[in-house]
Amino acid sequence: MDIVGLSLFERIFFTVFPLVIIVGVGFIYARRRPTDMAMANQVNIDVFVPALIFSVMSSESFDLPTYSTLALGAMVVVLGSGLLLWPLCRWLGVQPKTFLPPMMFNNSGNLGIPLMVLAFGEAALPAAVVMFLVENVLHFSVGAYIMDHKTKLFRMLRMPMIAATLAGLVWSVWQLPLPTPVKTAVDMLGQIAIPLMLFALGVRMTTIDFTHWKIGAWGALLAPVSGILIALLLQPFLQLDATQFGYLVLFGALPPAVLNYMIAERYQQEPHLVASIVLTGNIGSLLVIPVVLAFIL
Repeated sequence: MDIVGLSLFERIFFTVFPLVIIVGVGFIYARRRPTDMAMANQVNIDVFVPALIFSVMSSESFDLPTYSTLALGAMVVVLGSGLLLWPLCRWLGVQPKTFLPPMMFNNSGNLGIPLMVLAFGEAALPAAVVMFLVENVLHFSVGAYIMDHKTKLFRMLRMPMIAATLAGLVWSVWQLPLPTPVKTAVDMLGQIAIPLMLFALGVRMTTIDFTHWKIGAWGALLAPVSGILIALLLQPFLQLDATQFGYLVLFGALPPAVLNYMIAERYQQEPHLVASIVLTGNIGSLLVIPVVLAFIL
């Protein structure tokens, strides 16, 4: 459905409601049948998301220079959020290692990509993928370093998403041909990624723990506020057009990525607190995102 001609309220509804439905299906299913999404999430990260990235970046319509300034803006939003909120950690009584990663690394995959496509149309997919890549590269480099200063960053090059990005850039820059059957297969694999991300988010929300609701509430408020504030402060310097500025503001408003919880669990960095911050933030986004959409649409 083309939502461009609809009223503002209808556009917001048609943007948010499908996401809520898929997340809700995942939540209800997991409540009825306890579901372990670990393998599905791993396959999504290793196969379907890389396929989506390559599909978008290798397409003839993808023009990297068009999104270079937007990518820079996304990078500053991620890193700037951490710097802006760092002084508040002592006041909140929480370790920076625990609180800052969820504030910096947002849900640009599970929520960001489908949200931007629904809000702005298929033309927004390349931009959404670029910002998702920026956030993920920073997460597995800067984020890993925050957790463990001994982390070897060269390991990032082994990630399927990074390999898919590099391959997609090669295909795009050199305009290499891709056989139609291969392109169709890659496109179909990539189309699995977004619904599976949303379904997995719903499953993850069944584990929400309100024991630490106060820090979760602060995270739900500060994550979008810091991201949006930095996006607004950047605009006079970046001079993005209205559409790309809308992408950046929406990117800044996204809640914490579920991946923050998985990484906190891996490094044993107070995963119970991180889970509360992440899940409360994603629930809070149901209120924040419509307001932001009303501002940018």
